[in-house]
Amino acid sequence: MMLDRFGGAHTTASQLAVRSFERAVGAVGAHRPAGEFLQNALRFDDGLISAHALLGFANVILGRSETSILASNLSATATRVLRERGDGTASEAALVRALSYAAGGHLKAAAEVLEAHLMDFPTHLLALKLAHSLRFMSGQPAEMLALTRRLLPHWTAADAGYGFVLGCHAFGLEEMGYFTEAEAYGRDAYRHERSDAWGLHAVSHVMEMSNRTDDGIAWLEASRSDWSSCNNFAFHIGWHLALFHLERGDDATVLSVYDRDVRAAPTDDFRDMANAASLLWRLEQEGIDVGERWSELHDIASKRRQDTTYVFGSLHYLLVLVARGDKTGAAELLAALNERAKATADDQSDIAARIGLPLAAVITGANGPPVSAGAIAETAALLQGIGGSHAQRDVFLRTLLLSASRSGNVEAVAALSRVRHYLRSSDRFIRMIDRHCGQGATVRPSVRSTKELAS
Repeated sequence: MMLDRFGGAHTTASQLAVRSFERAVGAVGAHRPAGEFLQNALRFDDGLISAHALLGFANVILGRSETSILASNLSATATRVLRERGDGTASEAALVRALSYAAGGHLKAAAEVLEAHLMDFPTHLLALKLAHSLRFMSGQPAEMLALTRRLLPHWTAADAGYGFVLGCHAFGLEEMGYFTEAEAYGRDAYRHERSDAWGLHAVSHVMEMSNRTDDGIAWLEASRSDWSSCNNFAFHIGWHLALFHLERGDDATVLSVYDRDVRAAPTDDFRDMANAASLLWRLEQEGIDVGERWSELHDIASKRRQDTTYVFGSLHYLLVLVARGDKTGAAELLAALNERAKATADDQSDIAARIGLPLAAVITGANGPPVSAGAIAETAALLQGIGGSHAQRDVFLRTLLLSASRSGNVEAVAALSRVRHYLRSSDRFIRMIDRHCGQGATVRPSVRSTKELAS
């Protein structure tokens, strides 16, 4: 057995394999490319159990139909190698068992396996990061925070990966509304580990939710040299920068940041698509012309219109289809969501039924008959379950607010406004809603233009 510096134990005789895997774990913590390190680890030992498991989790997190198949295959390989190596170490066994759940669509159960393992091995960084990611994808910030609160006392500043743990803790605190504490931990994470993009990202979340626009821009520009070298997570941090400029009303700058930082490459990763689609949707909600930027997104979304692997991603594809007026594509995606909701129960089937379909009805009805106020309120109450962060889900909360306003239901608008006020400080969008409702106006924007709100 060999130990890596991040608390993992490996059934191998190859020190080179462990050192390569160690570099992969460090890259995962820092949101840097890890693929080359994993391939090197497997080149030195093609039976390195944790490497097979991490590759499997990477494909789960990509959230696409073809990567789900790869994840299942990698899970089978990891299970076989674990058995061949006498059931491996405790950390290997936990990763493989958790992967079997995750590859089967049970992300919450996978997180539970990792969290149980961390009860006995609290400084196993990879298990912590994976559990945190799975809870994030499942919309469970309370569980994210509970985990790091339980584990942090077992860590010291001398432990490899300590800064990454602080970053996870900061993000959990922010999502649970503990903004002051979250910012302190996020800044501390960044001081300990300059490559900790998750920690500096948590600080930007605090600034966004507190409407500290100038602070947010300054923070992200000052740290640009650190986050710009990330993997595609750099596109997401660029998205945060664009949102700060949107709140400022710097329309031209928002579009410039979109082109330079958010959509620097035309990838089909659902996370990159979510960044781009949600930003363009917000811009058009505020009456800002985005030119032909929807076009290349539509090329990708139309190919994904029947892919409901991860409902959060599907709903962002739907934004693109609706924005482009692709009624056929939107209808096909709705039908696919409906089939997913009726499929064999897994996490995403449940999410599709309870949240995905009702929210999709609001999105596709944005230019049609208004959805009932009761349905809107119920969807808003369940919204967290689709996963992602409050900042990411805000595009849907804004859309629910506009739909309620279109229906002329002042009570529903007020209730949704209170939800949004609870999550974040007042911003330009909510002030526009409040102003028009206060004037007794019924806001009836289309998806493509809400200039009347800004007037």
